[in-house]
Amino acid sequence: MMDHCLKREQRLAVLAAAATGILVGSAIVATRFVIDQTDPVSLAFLRYLIGFSLLLVPALRCAGARFDRRDLLPISLLGVTQFGILIVLMNYGVQFIPSARTALIFSCMPLLTMALGALIGYERMTIYKTVGVLFTIAGVGFALGEKTLQTSEGPNQWLGEIAVLASALCGALCSVLYRPYLRKYATLRVSAFAMFASVAFLALLSVAQGEIDGLFHFTARGWIAVLFIGAGSAVGYYLWLWALGHSSPTRVTVFLSLSPITSAALAAVLLAEPVSGFFVIGLTCVILGIWLAHRQSP
Repeated sequence: MMDHCLKREQRLAVLAAAATGILVGSAIVATRFVIDQTDPVSLAFLRYLIGFSLLLVPALRCAGARFDRRDLLPISLLGVTQFGILIVLMNYGVQFIPSARTALIFSCMPLLTMALGALIGYERMTIYKTVGVLFTIAGVGFALGEKTLQTSEGPNQWLGEIAVLASALCGALCSVLYRPYLRKYATLRVSAFAMFASVAFLALLSVAQGEIDGLFHFTARGWIAVLFIGAGSAVGYYLWLWALGHSSPTRVTVFLSLSPITSAALAAVLLAEPVSGFFVIGLTCVILGIWLAHRQSP
């Protein structure tokens, strides 16, 4: 009976992680649609403010242990790192390198997660997981095609590449370090509190940049896109943390490889953007990589 429940939880964790990867990819397309009406920091602030608002009431009604005071700061720092520092580093990197190469570098996050998880002792590095993660990175490269080989003008490309890699490292750290708090507290409460910390951080950042006055200047379609991004962030973040609480960090983060695949497919349909001829090969590699990462080692 216990084995049956465990397998059921693992299957649900797979579905939750897959849904998160697809939601992230959808949010990328919606962000492209609305980013010309605002700036990256303000959009991130509104995105997580909406997400936090949607999570607040369910989190307050959720049963479970209250936060220990000693845990408030670590959970806050995880939220700020995942939603604040990660985004700042990502946006900084995009200024120097093309978005396709940004996506390819960021797809290394599962590999970093596996290495950190093994270093801390949360999981083992196995052949199946390692090969699976490498397949997903290759799949993202194939799906994006020749865009990943594009170069940008300027001598500071290496700064952009380091910033995006540091952004992926932030995501990997959070994916690993959330684990003890997800075992101790209800996922909804951790989600809401971490997102609240990120909203406070991004609000201060918006004020410091002097962009707080232009937060709400959107068209009607722009507001629809912002609300979709915010709602997707709330649902996606909750599913992400729930999956991390019921599966290994690597087997959860590997589903982020679905994000650029989803983004490329939706952009082709909704924004008429060209799709690489290697897209099907990339999709096949990603699916194969996810399957390998979830295989049990002999």
